[in-house]
Amino acid sequence: MCGRFALFRWTPDFAALPGFPADQAPHWSVAPGAQVLLLRQHEGAQRIDRVRWGLTPAWLKDLARTPAHARAETVAEQPMFREAFQLRRGLVVANGFYEWRGSARKRPLWMSGESALMYFAALWEPYPVQGYTYLSTALITLPAADQRRPLILDEASTQDWLSAGTSGDQLAALLQTPQPQLRERRLATLVNDPRLDAPECLTPA
Repeated sequence: MCGRFALFRWTPDFAALPGFPADQAPHWSVAPGAQVLLLRQHEGAQRIDRVRWGLTPAWLKDLARTPAHARAETVAEQPMFREAFQLRRGLVVANGFYEWRGSARKRPLWMSGESALMYFAALWEPYPVQGYTYLSTALITLPAADQRRPLILDEASTQDWLSAGTSGDQLAALLQTPQPQLRERRLATLVNDPRLDAPECLTPA
């Protein structure tokens, strides 16, 4: 499962989008419960919002049970996700994500792509609290051997994913988007410490 990713570098074009936080800091270790950047369609234009990683529908009473992930195989039918899948789709932006592999002892790897930014398919929900509306998100994941990885969309697919006019059949096809070949880098175990949020997370093994 993609439980941690990083966003420590972004392009000038991305930073120029409406809503990009002026105080955005680089992060090398982002986990569920943290604030992440979400690209979404709002009033006919794309914008960025800082949102909580952990989906929080307005009807949810137990805020300890906010899912960070939604399975691509069932996202269109599950009551927790189906309305957001139809109406509130977004993209969580990252430079790459971490994966742990092994049987007796799991070792960390850094997974990245060819482009500077990766776009993870996501859903979002508003959550009103005392007159203010917070936003939250969950990543859509795909099976990858014995792991689950975020559904990564290329630039062309991101437009269809965000568009309100995309049909159900088109969305179903996007959930089966062929995934890019990823680069793998074995890492030292420093990244195993979830409190570490620094360039040392990417120390090679």
